[in-house]
Order: sequence, then structure tokens, then C-alpha cells
Amino acid sequence: MLTGPDPATDERPATADRLPLRRRLLPVLALLLIAPWAAECSWGGFAIDGFLPVVIGLAPMYGGAAILIRETARRLGAGWPAIVLLAAAFGVLQAGLVDQSLFNPGYLDDTQYADTRAAAEATLVPGLGFSLRQAFDYVGNHILLTICAPIVFVESFLGEQRRLRPWLGRPGLAVVAVVYLLGSLLIFSSPEGRKNFLAGPLQLTFAAVLVLALVAAALLPFWRHPRPRLTEPPSAGRTRRARRAPHPLWAAALIILARFGTDLTPGWAGVAIALALAAAVAAVIAYLSSRDGWGQRHVLAAGSASVVSAAAFAYLVPPYSAASPAAALAGDIAVSVVTVALVGGAWWRLAAPRPTMLRAGRGPRSRPE
Repeated sequence: MLTGPDPATDERPATADRLPLRRRLLPVLALLLIAPWAAECSWGGFAIDGFLPVVIGLAPMYGGAAILIRETARRLGAGWPAIVLLAAAFGVLQAGLVDQSLFNPGYLDDTQYADTRAAAEATLVPGLGFSLRQAFDYVGNHILLTICAPIVFVESFLGEQRRLRPWLGRPGLAVVAVVYLLGSLLIFSSPEGRKNFLAGPLQLTFAAVLVLALVAAALLPFWRHPRPRLTEPPSAGRTRRARRAPHPLWAAALIILARFGTDLTPGWAGVAIALALAAAVAAVIAYLSSRDGWGQRHVLAAGSASVVSAAAFAYLVPPYSAASPAAALAGDIAVSVVTVALVGGAWWRLAAPRPTMLRAGRGPRSRPE
């Protein structure tokens, strides 16, 4: 964590900021809209005429989940490991229990991705009837695109005093929870959402247990840390200079490298490589985040890398449904414009001069934020 009030001088609970309602709701609304756009549009999934219906239709589910995950982690004083675990739980919940695409072998048959079915079936898990390759892609994209990147964008636009604080009180959280449940129910009951498929009892039980396990892991006290202070503790007694974090672009390069490496080869070997790369990059990022100088610019670089790489390849992939070349190209250009606006605007916001706030309570062995 980078900034925040000193617990010794600020005894107020970490609830919604004491600001006018409009200012308190602005980041909530931004996250509500950015999450569905990043999840479904940022990689070229829809032509330009599909953007608005997708964002509005999926905002309650995708945006609602992003808000609830972000608020839960910030209220607990937990950092990014907890957010990633909760995002993984959402990915399993979404693909395994809501639209059930994880267990439906024909889920993409009515799209322009019907030819991916054979590759997916090459990594079927015996007894559970789902593709480990698809599970990695579905859950991984929900972690990176649906949850983490939108949270990073919105928090980067905020000032340091609001970035790591909750935005909503309990009534607001209750409203968002209801909105999320209604949005999920709509997808579950819609022919276009679940496509009239219902997974078997064993499959549903497996998904539910995995969701609960991931949520339980995310809520462990291990991920929580003391609220930060505005000043760094005395450095007396230090015998050697702490190692500095690398340039933020190195964090982005690691994420992009991992995304490229996940498609090196098909089949079980490809899944093994993808899982190993993801674990290695996560470990390196966790290690680097404990170094001196790691800040929100590093978080922005790492969090936005997945959207930047997805937007770059949007020109090479078809949308779900057939569209005219003009509409598809317009959608890809719009993706580039929105991505540049989000990344560039957030970077500019972080580069604006502000009083320096130093971290405290984060030694070389501290848990990553």
C-alpha cells in the first residue's frame, strides 16, 4: 500500500469517504462500466455497434462483481493477492455456475470461434467434462481483464487518500450485491447466456467447492496488513541499502510475456507451460512489489498490460458474431482509442505533482500489495 491516514491521528473507520455523493459514486460508476468493456470488448469480441448493448447488459454482473471484490479487499485492508484470488473465484463462478460455458462443449458453436472446440477437447479433465485449456483462458481473462485491470484504472485516477479506501457504505454495498445477483440471474435464465445448457450435479458441486475454497483463501488474515502511515519509520539500524524496484515497464513486460507464452503449444503440454509461466510471473511480481520504490505506477503498468496486449491483437481476431469489415475495423479502432485514453490518462494522473507519501511497515519480507 502506498498512502493513507495514520491510525494514530485518524480513528475514523475505513468506510466510504466523507465526500459529496456525486464524488463518491463516480469511481463506482466508472468501474461498473469499464469492467464489461474490458472483459468483452477490449480484445475485439464485438464490433462497434455491439459496444453499448454489451456494456449496459453486462455491467450489473461484471461491473457489480468488480465493485464487490474491490470493496471487500479494501475494507479488509488486503492487497492485490486477495483481489486476484477473489477474481479467480468470480471467474469460476461465472464460467462454472452462471453461464456454465466451462462445462458446455458447444458454448461457442454459434460464434466465429466454433473451430476452437477440437483444441479445447484435447485437454478434457476425466470425470468432470471440462477443458483445462478453456478453464485457464476463461478464469485467467476474468482475473486480468474483468476484475484487476478495471480496478487498477479507476484507482489510478484517484488521489492517494481515496485510492485504497472503500468507496461505499453498507447500504451501497447491499445495492451493488442485489444488482450483481439480478445481472447473474438474467444471464443464467437467458437463452443467449446459458444457452439452455445445464451442467451435471458433480460438475456444479466441483465449481461451487472451488469457488468457496478460493474465497476462503482470499479472506485469510495473511493477506492483510496494517494501515499505512504518512511517514517512513526511522532507518536506524539498517546495515545495507534496500534494493529498488525496477522501472514500471518491466512489470508490464512480464505480464505480456506470460500472455504470449500461454499459447506456445496446444494440448496438455501447452496447459503445463501456461500454468508454469503464470505462477512464475506472479511470484516475480510479488517479489518485486516488496522492494523500495514500488508504487501505483508499477501497479498500473502490470494491471494495464493485459488490456494493452488484448487491444493490440483485437485487429487479428474476429468478433463473436459475423460483422461487416467496416464495423469490425471501427470496433478495433475504438478499442485502441479507449485503451490509450485509459492507460494514458491514468499515467498522466499519477505523474501529476503531489506531496510525496512514503510507505511504512513494509520490510523486504513484507507481503505484496
